[in-house]
Amino acid sequence: MSDRLTAAVGAVFVLGLILELLRRRQLKEKYAALWLLVGLGVLVLLVAPGLLTTVSEALGFEVPSNFLFFVALTLLLGVTVHLSWELSRVEEETRELAEEIAILRMRLDELTAASPAASDGSATSATAPPSH
Repeated sequence: MSDRLTAAVGAVFVLGLILELLRRRQLKEKYAALWLLVGLGVLVLLVAPGLLTTVSEALGFEVPSNFLFFVALTLLLGVTVHLSWELSRVEEETRELAEEIAILRMRLDELTAASPAASDGSATSATAPPSH
């Protein structure tokens, strides 16, 4: 019974942590949904401990823990692929934004050089980095 209690406390803790991260807006809803489902799944297995055995036998797993490891591995693989996809998308977006900034800076330099105020030396460069 103490193993089930430990698992229940752990699942409730994880659910509480996810909800708190959501409340503080430190975790997006699309990521939190997965972890909330995992926490709820653990709670369901705690309430109905025979469910894991029934499902694992129905799917052909001889040992319920093998099914549990398979589900966990599949879940982690899915999360890894999804995060890799997100990272690739963000890297592409960052590259495009850097290119846009470079083009805008070049145009600003051209306009600054062509303006009459630039010829008398009174204009300062808008692209110069701030001194610290």
